[in-house]
Amino acid sequence: MTESFESYQDTSKKLDHVIVTWLEDGTKKSAQWRTATNHPSPSEVVVTKDTIKADQAYQLAFDGKALLWRSDFPNARSLLQALSRRSLRQPRSNQVKNTKSFQEIFFEQRAIQEKRARVLNQLLVPLSADYVIQLPRAQDVALACEQVFGSSQSDSVISLRALLAIVSAHEWRKKGVQIPQLSRRIYPHFGVFSPLRSEYLDLVDQAPLSPNWKSAYDIGTGTGVLAAILAKRGLLEITATDLYQRAVLCARANILLFEMQERIQVIQSDMFPPGRADVIVCNPPWIVAEPSSLLDSAVYDSKATMLRSFLSGVRDHLNIGGEAWLVISDIAEHLDLRSRDQFLEWIALGGLKVVGRIDARPVHGRARDQEDPLYQVRSKEITSLWRLQSS
Repeated sequence: MTESFESYQDTSKKLDHVIVTWLEDGTKKSAQWRTATNHPSPSEVVVTKDTIKADQAYQLAFDGKALLWRSDFPNARSLLQALSRRSLRQPRSNQVKNTKSFQEIFFEQRAIQEKRARVLNQLLVPLSADYVIQLPRAQDVALACEQVFGSSQSDSVISLRALLAIVSAHEWRKKGVQIPQLSRRIYPHFGVFSPLRSEYLDLVDQAPLSPNWKSAYDIGTGTGVLAAILAKRGLLEITATDLYQRAVLCARANILLFEMQERIQVIQSDMFPPGRADVIVCNPPWIVAEPSSLLDSAVYDSKATMLRSFLSGVRDHLNIGGEAWLVISDIAEHLDLRSRDQFLEWIALGGLKVVGRIDARPVHGRARDQEDPLYQVRSKEITSLWRLQSS
């Protein structure tokens, strides 16, 4: 799979010129702050070597001090693992169990995850202008970084945790994700939600299509997987949109690989393209909560903005006799973050009526993990494709 490597400037342009400074061997030094997720730059940096104890490193990171690593790379990874283990420790409590609501447990877990991420992101490594980790025994990350940041002209520092996420995404981009509905692999890019949950793909693959339908919109396309499924099902004119440039580039690369570019156009747009279509599909974020990372925005939306925008505007873009397909989980309802009545009210306010619904149970591992404090919620989750028409 060959393609040009374009940078995803929409995620990092705000911090392109942020400089991190620190004192090292009595000399003031500086480098560009490198982030692909708009993670804030550290306010205080401490040069750190492998003589530091893990408990000491954890306390420094917990106190908000960034640790710039100056020993070999494998030891940096070992320290990150040690910090991760310490961040998972929970204080002992004499409180009676099972007294909290599922919503309280959910937000408590989110707070723990955010606190953990804040600590782990404090371990930094130096990168040269050509994305070489300036540490002994370091792995080659140049191509992975170039795919995310584009070309570079200056030395930089980056969170090791973030760098490893970039490398992991690079491997997924090479390996791809098998999509049974397409009988082939799709290749997610860094920062684009990977279609690992197959139930929502099955719903779009199985929903009834009118033989008169020719055109479709895929709103918030991500990797382009739903647009590709619609094309395979016979729709001839498909416009896929996404707000983020990184997703547009990813979807375009996949559509080109599938040789579907004659039927699928991918454009950068907030919600709907101009015009009307016979079927309009959208899989918006399904949990009403604040996202805390780049990928979180595909799952969490604190004000249900995308969901409400879709429902309030889709009627104006439907052809007569067409349908809007809203694919969404009901887990927010089980967590009391959104009620079914409120959801149905948004549908009605958009001038829409429900003409059908297809349901699917979750197949991911967390829905079967009885040790998860939210197991009772996750085991009840249903993902639905709501078929909507103009009322």
